[in-house]
Amino acid sequence: MQMKTILTALIATLFLVSCGNGNHDVSDDPGDSDGLTDFQLEHGIGPVTERVDLGEIDPARVEEGRSIFRMKCEACHNMEGRMVGPALGDVMESRSPEFVMNFILNPSGMTREHPEGQRLLQEYMTPMPFQNVTREEAKAIVDYLRDYAENQ
Repeated sequence: MQMKTILTALIATLFLVSCGNGNHDVSDDPGDSDGLTDFQLEHGIGPVTERVDLGEIDPARVEEGRSIFRMKCEACHNMEGRMVGPALGDVMESRSPEFVMNFILNPSGMTREHPEGQRLLQEYMTPMPFQNVTREEAKAIVDYLRDYAENQ
């Protein structure tokens, strides 16, 4: 019985490590949603503090985003069904590019300070780990998600 418990703990640890490499995000101070600006409520909390002009979907950036998504996101997310995290196939229909980028770039700040991040944490019971994604890589993931939504 004790060996089974140890094995279960080891598997859980390996799973958590595979989904992220630490908690290296922008915001480390806990807060509450009462102090959020209108922009933060709509577009999230993080390094993206103003509207981002993505322009037309760039096929090269879509491919880059697809590659990053497969490497860093796909273990917890897919496009059509619930996994460890929510399905993302239609996320661009309900969330702004800035919101998605802020969630990618500042996941623990979003789950601690943003009402939607807190709701998602309650629903999925697993915090999204920071995946060491740059702002440009987050834009590429957004283009991949935009392209996916347009072609479904």
